[in-house]
Amino acid sequence: MNLLLHRISRMLPLLTMSSLAAAAPAPACSGTLYLSFDTGNMRHAELIADTLARHHVKATFFIANEKTLRGDHALDDGWADYWKARAKEGHAFGSHTWRHGSFREDVGGQVHYRLMDGNTVTLDHTAICDEIRKPDARFRELTGRGLDPLWRAPGGRTTPNALQAAESCGYRHVGWAKAGFLGDELPSETYPNAMLVERALANLRDGDVVMAHLGIWSRKDPFAPMFEPLIAGLKARGFCFATLPRS
Repeated sequence: MNLLLHRISRMLPLLTMSSLAAAAPAPACSGTLYLSFDTGNMRHAELIADTLARHHVKATFFIANEKTLRGDHALDDGWADYWKARAKEGHAFGSHTWRHGSFREDVGGQVHYRLMDGNTVTLDHTAICDEIRKPDARFRELTGRGLDPLWRAPGGRTTPNALQAAESCGYRHVGWAKAGFLGDELPSETYPNAMLVERALANLRDGDVVMAHLGIWSRKDPFAPMFEPLIAGLKARGFCFATLPRS
């Protein structure tokens, strides 16, 4: 009995210290960053989701029905479990348009919209809203919840008519900060991962929207594994992360 009491008495300081550490408030943030991801080819979707979960970081996903590396599309039934899991984790979601086209120029009250196959179509107000709303409706079918009232034009390229139409049908456009362009779509031969991480750590500031992709077709050395050191480094600088506000 005396031996047991002795062992317990030796453990008490450790238990107390552990309890205090668990109860200690998180350090105050020196700034907030808004990490966001566009769909891309979804090659590293699982890796990025695991990294975010491990670091308890919430992000905003902008979703288009893009072709993925496995040959389907990002809003096909095969991705339902992925999106359900992200929704359950508390991430936010916006539209990245349905066909991931490029808003080129206004023509009267319409917009020239260049598709991924190189063809250009002309969209009126109703068609612009449909292009933005379609991912919203499909996401609801897959997950049971709609998108947040946010959208991001592919490439960040907008026109006055496109912005006006989107706003009138309830979607606020969100781009990214200059320093928030992580460069994961740039050639890795001239923009190696270490350079991109170093640049982000040096230049990101409070309130910046950060943009990357869940997979890029062209980059030879993928950037996705760099989110581990990048997030750790930004937290070490005192940054916290939040989802983009709805309005």
